[in-house]
Amino acid sequence: MTRAGQREVVVCALADLPPGERREAEGAAGHGVTVFNVGGELHALLNHCPHRGGPLCRGRVGPLARSTRVGFWTFEREGEILRCPYHNWEFDLKTGRALYDDRLRARRYPVTVRGGQVTIHLSRPNRRFPAPK
Repeated sequence: MTRAGQREVVVCALADLPPGERREAEGAAGHGVTVFNVGGELHALLNHCPHRGGPLCRGRVGPLARSTRVGFWTFEREGEILRCPYHNWEFDLKTGRALYDDRLRARRYPVTVRGGQVTIHLSRPNRRFPAPK
């Protein structure tokens, strides 16, 4: 435990998570939390798609595909886009944002490396409602 209401979960050794790979902490935060190594940067997402509840983090990771005309594609940001395996909704691994609907985001968690161990920080949700005015 760290600060009040915050838990830490060790996911793996940093050596076991090279760039382009992912490791899941099954059951963390209810659905599991997966840490992705995107070009040396670590990003943790809840394994729950905000679109329809699919196992988001088990989807394919690839580039952002763009098209300016029929039959012509360019690919950018290789390894930064996560596609949900249920309905192919795409999410930015660095921000959690859905590419086609700014209202949807995958829940993200802070990640640190201490003593060579990759650790995610899970906060207890605040279930209090604001006091009426």
